[in-house]
Amino acid sequence: METVKLGVAGVGHFGRYHALKAAAAQRAQLVGVYDRDPERARTVGWEAGAPPLPLEELIAAADAIIVATPAEAHYEIAARAIRAGRHVLIEKPITSTLAEADSLAALAREHDVVLQVGHLERFSAAHSAVSARMGKPLYLEAVRVAPFKPRGTDVSVILDLMIHDLDLILALVDAPIESVDAVGAAVASAHEDIANARVRFTNGCVATITASRISLKTERRMRIFAQSGYLAVDFAGRKLTAIVRGQGGGFPVPGMPDFSIKEMAWEDHDSLAAEHEAFYASVLDGAAVLVDAAAGRRALAAAIAVKEAMDRSNALVTASGLFNPAE
Repeated sequence: METVKLGVAGVGHFGRYHALKAAAAQRAQLVGVYDRDPERARTVGWEAGAPPLPLEELIAAADAIIVATPAEAHYEIAARAIRAGRHVLIEKPITSTLAEADSLAALAREHDVVLQVGHLERFSAAHSAVSARMGKPLYLEAVRVAPFKPRGTDVSVILDLMIHDLDLILALVDAPIESVDAVGAAVASAHEDIANARVRFTNGCVATITASRISLKTERRMRIFAQSGYLAVDFAGRKLTAIVRGQGGGFPVPGMPDFSIKEMAWEDHDSLAAEHEAFYASVLDGAAVLVDAAAGRRALAAAIAVKEAMDRSNALVTASGLFNPAE
């Protein structure tokens, strides 16, 4: 079987998972790892059975690079790899700015290499189950909350957690964003730890999204309303509850004789392995890139729009005395 020589740049918490997954893959050969912390690179390299290498040596030894560094380093490392003719799988968010995202996309086209963005939820069994059972949404609600962990606080909760649901919603709603209203605050870190956004699309669809990394428990839910029915998704419980027109193999809904309710579950799979396999298929077989630079840019643009709306809202509540950043 043909394999891709793979290097991982950035082997922190999540980059380590990338390295271990690549080391176990049939279609990849992990040729090395890089991290700005040499001791971390040696530790993960030993664990994954690959040598720690300086970045330039890693790029030279590989056919493809996974970029799993902090977001502010994404552009520089990915651009260096692409200019060397290497394929790139880059963690979300694609870059820190839209200009950098546009530049990376242009570089990938110029050098004819694969550029895939690591929006992991797109490769989950949950996303497949939801997209297969829902028509055009009219309204969506998404909640993603978790207890506080210092990891990930180098960016706001918008780029840390909310961007997952922004990307999923953008994949379900076939329309550009028209307006955003948002509120949030930094509570336990230097960046926003809680955020709520109301996103209106040009086709009239509305989405309300809540993210928090200072909650007492982990919760990941989504509710989708469409003309064809209603779908409630419990990601943690791997459960779908659908109310649809007609019987459809479900049970009648009390008081709604023309509708039925059905509960379904999905068989979970390894989303990171699925993401890797999709990347290898694009590199080795020429398969279409499922989450390309355009998709990564859309998610980043939505996250930036939420942050800008939040800044406007925070200026208002601060001026009114409702919120005092000094407290």
